[in-house]
Amino acid sequence: MVVLDPMKLARQPWQSVLFIGIIILMTTGSLPARKHKTPADLSEILDPMNEAAKYVKTVSANLEYTKVTVLVDDKSTETGQIFYRKGKNPEVRIDIQKPDQKAILFKKNQAEVYLPKINQIQQFDLQQKSELIQQFFLLGFGSETSELRKSYNIKYLKEEDIDGDATAVLELSPRAKSVASQLVKIQLWVSEDSWLPVQQKFFESGGDYLIARYSSMKVNRPLPNSTFELRPASGAKRVKMN
Repeated sequence: MVVLDPMKLARQPWQSVLFIGIIILMTTGSLPARKHKTPADLSEILDPMNEAAKYVKTVSANLEYTKVTVLVDDKSTETGQIFYRKGKNPEVRIDIQKPDQKAILFKKNQAEVYLPKINQIQQFDLQQKSELIQQFFLLGFGSETSELRKSYNIKYLKEEDIDGDATAVLELSPRAKSVASQLVKIQLWVSEDSWLPVQQKFFESGGDYLIARYSSMKVNRPLPNSTFELRPASGAKRVKMN
């Protein structure tokens, strides 16, 4: 199963919006590191994440998504780049480069997937999933800690080194049945130096999971409007998928 398969966007709508939630977590700021092995108070992690979130305007990064289908012991990985711009209606563009090129654009409650091999743009209306989208926007959204706690049960698990970076590992369990029926829990590895996410793991109800890793992050770099536009080849066909 390949992450961001356009048909699966229609059948499993949480996959089409979790990337937006992930990007909200990419925040920055000059904040104190918390490096000790005693059990953490949640405020020691959430507070600096919240402070950092106040400064983010744009984010760009390299990405790696690995989807694991447990039943058939299948693992697939996609790599590329991701761009995020904060606003009343945040914008996200994902450019997958390997193994197959495609571009995914999120604006408001709309998603477009451009498949250059067949020169086709697939359009998805996410309006009916706006509540689910808002749930994912709460993930690590700075000053919205109270709302985050309302929507998720949050638990500190442990400290763990990821590629030499000391991280605090959090586990979030959705309170809403409509979300929990599709997404059982989320684990976040948060750097104790930068308070950026090093890794996320999303657990589906059937046992499958998605691991997201980000690298070479650039925060508040100016991104032109063209960044958040698809640039299909001449003659591209648009197809409404729902």
